[in-house]
Amino acid sequence: MAYSYACADCEGMEACPGKVVAETEDEVWKLMELHAKIAHNEDASKWDDETLAYLKTLIKIV
Repeated sequence: MAYSYACADCEGMEACPGKVVAETEDEVWKLMELHAKIAHNEDASKWDDETLAYLKTLIKIV
């Protein structure tokens, strides 16, 4: 089983082509954090609980 996240699924990021796929959900989170830093200049350590819960809903099993 694998997991994926597409940045375009996130509200306000529809134009972003970033997508990650990994073997575990934990790996997807790490790749999402790296993508956020590089592509959007966001610091994932500043994401609040509401944001984290929302992002978790966007991770899909593939």
